[in-house]
Amino acid sequence: VSAEHKWERLSGLVMLLPHGYEGQGPEHSSARIERFLQSAAEDNIQIVNCTTPSNFYHVIRRQLKRRFRKPLIIFTPKSLLRHPRCISSVADLSTGRFQAIIDDNIIVKSVKKLIFCSGKIYYDLIERREKNEIRDIIIVRVEQLFPLDKSKIEKIIQKYNSDQLFWVQEEPINMGAWTFILSELREFSIEFIGRPASAATATGSSKKSALQQKEIIDQVFKI
Repeated sequence: VSAEHKWERLSGLVMLLPHGYEGQGPEHSSARIERFLQSAAEDNIQIVNCTTPSNFYHVIRRQLKRRFRKPLIIFTPKSLLRHPRCISSVADLSTGRFQAIIDDNIIVKSVKKLIFCSGKIYYDLIERREKNEIRDIIIVRVEQLFPLDKSKIEKIIQKYNSDQLFWVQEEPINMGAWTFILSELREFSIEFIGRPASAATATGSSKKSALQQKEIIDQVFKI
């Protein structure tokens, strides 16, 4: 993270770090997003958490095609390898491009809550929204955490003009991207939904993990 500034050396290193809360214990949820974000400044690295095959493809392609080199850190939840909704069309691959922010695609008359999230929790949120036929909660994916496209986020916030703005994550409040997001979006009074503070990255109990995940989703969609 400091090679460019300390030694004027550019690096195209790509790191694929399995990370997700899937009930498999701390070792499966220990990529430590927060530590990479603490070391991110002055466009020194790229940190992404892709939710579609096409975005994963295009971020790798971008890494090779760019005229400059920056280290690329990719968080890759294992459950998305076989998730039935984690798919992309041939057109997405052949004519698309990497999207740092993916806006929601539902049409709404009014917005009760505007949710920003990153990673596989998006699919849990979408599944609950469709199951309960909820039409007033917008879910926006932040695919690239750093450098953060703050200008686009500001446009999305203005677009929906919601009174309630939340960052939703699977990680405990003292981990994940929350501290970074809060520092970047504090002016918008963004609030947090996720696991409570923890000394371990994740519980070793699959039942407790599932209950915690359900509590997060319940909190997002509570009246």
